[in-house]
Amino acid sequence: MGKKGKSYTTEFKFKVALDAIRGELTFNEISSKYGIHASQISRWKQLALDHIKSSFNNKNEKPIAEENKVIAELYSKIGQLTCENEFLKKNIWK
Repeated sequence: MGKKGKSYTTEFKFKVALDAIRGELTFNEISSKYGIHASQISRWKQLALDHIKSSFNNKNEKPIAEENKVIAELYSKIGQLTCENEFLKKNIWK
């Protein structure tokens, strides 16, 4: 089984969690395959599922809406400055 205090790469944790989520192998089989204790596999599986759930959370859409609002304000400002610039060009060259 896995050694206490050992560090694992993100890719390794992902592979183990994905095997657990797929459910094609039992936790004991996954444990033997990767040399990780079943309780650790369970924690990584739950962590992966929690992150998957949160990726569908509507809170993730808010920054996009805020970004679109800022972009619209910037385009409006560009339009206003363009009009002012054209007006000044016409009046200065008279």
